[in-house]
Amino acid sequence: MLPEKKLSSREVYHGRGVDLRVDTVEKLNGRKTTREVVEHSDCVAAVVLDNHANVLLVRQFRYAVGKPLLEVPAGGIQPGEKPVDCVRRELQEEIGYLPQKVDSLGGFYSIPGYGTEYLYCYLTTDLVPSHLVAEDTEGIELVRVPANQIPQLIASGEICDAKSIAALLTFLFLEQKR
Repeated sequence: MLPEKKLSSREVYHGRGVDLRVDTVEKLNGRKTTREVVEHSDCVAAVVLDNHANVLLVRQFRYAVGKPLLEVPAGGIQPGEKPVDCVRRELQEEIGYLPQKVDSLGGFYSIPGYGTEYLYCYLTTDLVPSHLVAEDTEGIELVRVPANQIPQLIASGEICDAKSIAALLTFLFLEQKR
């Protein structure tokens, strides 16, 4: 039995990127309460490694936090699209490269306390120039960083978003084990 049983659900907002619903649930002790849930499509995040041991990151303005952030390339999976195909499309749109090799780094829920989004993480290598035009990639700056500088960028707060930190630390951990 689940620790909470959904009794009802109502959508309170339907947007372009997210939906918000409020569920009434009953806990195991019989107490009723509400849960606000942000519904968001699953996404991908890619650690992109070039032939010179550089990690390719993107710097882009994030309206919600009011500043540009240094991040791994990422994006939403379209309906019917496989995560690995999404990675290839997103890299072509955001950084102008098509990876010839894509390896899974695992995945995680980004905000499980109140959201549905699951992030699939990948290591992508063997890059070939290939650019796809996308409507919301204007203003994205490509930043090449030597892989050995990633821990310092995380420690200093220069890289400060959860998906990038999780993907990069997973990559560094797995590389260390090789």
